[in-house]
Amino acid sequence: MAKQRDLLTFEVDGHTITALVAGPAEPTGKPLIAALHGGTFTARYYDVAGSSRGSFLDVAVAHGHPVVAFDRPGYGGSTALEPDANTFARHGELLGGAVARAAERLAADGVFLVGHSIGGMIALTVAASDPDFPLIGVSATGMGAVIPSGGAAEALASLPADATVDLPYDQRDQVMFGPEHTYRPEAVRQAHGSYAPTPVRELIQAPRWPKEHLPHIAPEVRVPVHNALAEFDALWSSGPENVAAFAALFTAAPFVDASVARGTGHCIDHHTLGVATQLRQLAFAEECAHWAARRKNGN
Repeated sequence: MAKQRDLLTFEVDGHTITALVAGPAEPTGKPLIAALHGGTFTARYYDVAGSSRGSFLDVAVAHGHPVVAFDRPGYGGSTALEPDANTFARHGELLGGAVARAAERLAADGVFLVGHSIGGMIALTVAASDPDFPLIGVSATGMGAVIPSGGAAEALASLPADATVDLPYDQRDQVMFGPEHTYRPEAVRQAHGSYAPTPVRELIQAPRWPKEHLPHIAPEVRVPVHNALAEFDALWSSGPENVAAFAALFTAAPFVDASVARGTGHCIDHHTLGVATQLRQLAFAEECAHWAARRKNGN
């Protein structure tokens, strides 16, 4: 069900940010979903069909949501950053600006922010920054509170700092996918089309983020937070105690929903059961829209 999408281009602070956009044939009034991919992928991460229900874009559009999936700086058609400027904070500034422009262009009354892995870190960074668009909630998947010592994440972070790496498909697949029974061969084939060269600076920052930044960012997020970690995640620890520890950090959020995405590996959306998490995200977006409407009306 993955297919060619429309392309949008935004200019933010002298940088080009490109994005895939998809939506229902007629406006539904449902919130715009703004999606941020993780490291080693382009925005086409969200256009890989993990199940017969299609990709995240397919599922969200089928439920009435317009979706804009952004290429982060250095991916797809988006302007690359110099190594020293390639920080998650800078990504947050540029992508927050791009989301604001998309919300204005598409006349969105509300925005539900979705991020996977590094994209989840940046989504939370944006959510904590009092963004210049009507944010109603945020979903960060494929990232949490604890990266195990000596694991795959630290191995990737040991590469030369100023390099850009294009890892072989088989090496990526070992990290991104769970056991063989959790995914379809067709999903792996499609995922290969969404892989991209990656600035190593990102891979170095990611393992440090839970300790150095999450404890300061989480209390500043004042919208509802959804989180899902893969049962078979090769990069993060998805034990129940760590899922609970992540949720507990969001002390200013009106409500938090954190859980384990059963039967999936790190790239949850590319697995057969990824659709279950996607449906939970969309249900959470409905709850956020209700919360935002009550807050607007002073209830």
